[in-house]
Amino acid sequence: MSARHLHVGRLGEDAAAALLEAKGLCVLERNAVFGRLELDLVCQDQDTLVFVEVKTRAEGSLGTPADGLSPQKRARLLRAAQAYLSHHHRWHQPCRFDLVSVLVRHDIIQHIEHIENAMSADEPQGRRTSSWQPW
Repeated sequence: MSARHLHVGRLGEDAAAALLEAKGLCVLERNAVFGRLELDLVCQDQDTLVFVEVKTRAEGSLGTPADGLSPQKRARLLRAAQAYLSHHHRWHQPCRFDLVSVLVRHDIIQHIEHIENAMSADEPQGRRTSSWQPW
């Protein structure tokens, strides 16, 4: 990845963390890595654990930030969440998957949107699969 791409991604994650904290969520972890799997942000929203995918796009990029949440990415997020819950022994806790989409122009955040429940754990690729946690 180019340095510019990483810089834009960091801007988006910083903005997403600030937005979520302003909304009352507590950021527990940033860039939680489990092997080749990664969670951008892990937050606490009252009694709910929130796995947040941050999608940042610079002006002129093709597609919207939300377009990056492909079926393959959803499946990877699900596996990363499973790894997190196992590692931290938190299977008992209610969870959800949120998306924060960020548009950046000349290192300035132009638009940021937080979408709660952006995906379902039992439908990571748009089809019903066996549920791995009863949310």
